[in-house]
Amino acid sequence: MPRVEVLRRRLISFSGVMVAAVVLLVLLPLWLPLAVVADLVRGRLRCPIARLLLFALGWAWLESVGIITAGGLWLLGQRKNKERHYRLQYWWANNLMRWLRTTTGLRVETSGVESFHPGPTVLLCRHASLADSLVSAWVILSVAKLRPRYVLKRELLSDPCLDLVGNRLPNHFLDREAPDSAIELQALTDLSHGMGVDDVGVIFPEGTRASPKKRERALKRIAERDPDRLARVQPLRHLLPPRPAGAAALLAGCPEADVVVGWHAGFDGLDTFGGILRRLARRPAPVQFAARRIPREQVPSGEQFTVWLDQVWLQADAAVHDLLHPGHPTERPT
Repeated sequence: MPRVEVLRRRLISFSGVMVAAVVLLVLLPLWLPLAVVADLVRGRLRCPIARLLLFALGWAWLESVGIITAGGLWLLGQRKNKERHYRLQYWWANNLMRWLRTTTGLRVETSGVESFHPGPTVLLCRHASLADSLVSAWVILSVAKLRPRYVLKRELLSDPCLDLVGNRLPNHFLDREAPDSAIELQALTDLSHGMGVDDVGVIFPEGTRASPKKRERALKRIAERDPDRLARVQPLRHLLPPRPAGAAALLAGCPEADVVVGWHAGFDGLDTFGGILRRLARRPAPVQFAARRIPREQVPSGEQFTVWLDQVWLQADAAVHDLLHPGHPTERPT
């Protein structure tokens, strides 16, 4: 991307988030009572609009402090100091998760986090909400105490801290509209190359947040190209059919990395503004994040990789269904 476009994007996003932080704080005595009244008039006793605006206030200030800190590292000649930037990422994820719990009541319970040790590993993670990047970063940095290398969509560069700090750490912001997908796939292979015992490559194989409409469109595309694969992935109820090319490219860069499959339940429906308000209107159940490790020797290559990934994704889909419907376990695909 041309340097002038990067500067223009950062000028808009950096100034926008800092202005939002100041305005939300200064006008807090005005907008908070109005938001509470608007909630109560609609019978929403948990005040979801007020909670969401309070989260936005904290997010804007955490982003602003992150920008200023990253700027200070640049002034001190520490722009390429990965350790300091990982510490900054840890601080951001930890405090943002804490603020999310404080304002919304959403909390995350984890199981299987020991699957990440020892590294290197590649995490294939479910994608269901706007919070997936935050939750996975918190799990890897704060719970597992490891360093992530993310594959993220380029649109997330609109987030100031992801833009500034994310580009100083080994991550790749994927251009999903790139005319030459081979270049993007090679970038993923390069990203995982040289990972060590403290590193985790992270990719969301679905490519976008899951929803019934997106699942229907994905299955229609697969039906046109590969009827045999359609028969495999059609039973999916909560996850989208995975896109194997990116996951395969990321694994290719680190042949010694085992695979960790990660899924969660509890963020479902938090992919739209209306969905967030509906969820916050009632006391939220804990979000459950789970992971399991698959030794690399059990991961095939070539055409069989897609078959293997589909089976793994069906198992994750069944695990998500069990978390969402406790007491009614489903039979796991083998």
